[in-house]
Amino acid sequence: MAKAIHTMVRVFDEEKSVDFYGKAFALGIEDRFEFDGFTLVYLKNPENDFEVELTVNHGQAEPYSHGDGYGHLAVSVDDVDSEHGRFESLGLNPTPVKEFHREGALMAKFFFVQDPDGYKIEVLQRHGRYT
Repeated sequence: MAKAIHTMVRVFDEEKSVDFYGKAFALGIEDRFEFDGFTLVYLKNPENDFEVELTVNHGQAEPYSHGDGYGHLAVSVDDVDSEHGRFESLGLNPTPVKEFHREGALMAKFFFVQDPDGYKIEVLQRHGRYT
């Protein structure tokens, strides 16, 4: 059976991205590897083994274009309303909290935030299938 271990995003400004992921999701640098032409920065927190891999291509002159294929990364939290307030207080500009109901029951409660490179991250209340 396969185990998901990381997702990779290309970032324009390493410092801004590390700062964002640290503030938003308490992800810290687990490893950092510099190569000729690029740097890999692996971020994680103590809650799980899954990492976000930031790829910083040296000499990148402009921000990346996401095209129309990228969707989002999702994380779950214990209290989405509290996290939303925290994101607002940090100036991270989260979207309003939304709820999806299905057959009269709450299916999902969530908001989105974008990192410095415009990657969307969905923050979901731990509930049902999103635990």
